[in-house]
Amino acid sequence: MTNETHTATVPARTTGRLITVAAGVAGALLLWAVNDPWAGIDLAVRQGSSVQHIGPAAVAIAALLSGLAAWALLALLERTTGNPVRVYRIITIVILLISLAGPLGSGIGTSTKLVLLGMHLTVGAALILGLPGRRNCR
Repeated sequence: MTNETHTATVPARTTGRLITVAAGVAGALLLWAVNDPWAGIDLAVRQGSSVQHIGPAAVAIAALLSGLAAWALLALLERTTGNPVRVYRIITIVILLISLAGPLGSGIGTSTKLVLLGMHLTVGAALILGLPGRRNCR
């Protein structure tokens, strides 16, 4: 690989990964918008003895932090493992499955639980499938 090719690949990869993280955030926000204000589902979770309502800022921040953490994990694996995409996908699928316990355990009502599960799966799918990019898949 020439230096020019490497220089062109890095910004393209970075741009693709930024778009993937943004797509995860947008997907979660779309589910929030369709269900909370339009469908009238009050997205709320129990935290101890109190109830916390889930607004768009919380959704966006959680999805963004998840995306940045996944990106950091992938970057680390690309530097340290022989098959980073496979290892990344295994780790992130396990993390996604564990994260599903949150909505199931703390969501108030079946509708809220389903919407929150949908948000987790939307962000997870975007990050698991999209972050590595197509040319890195094996």
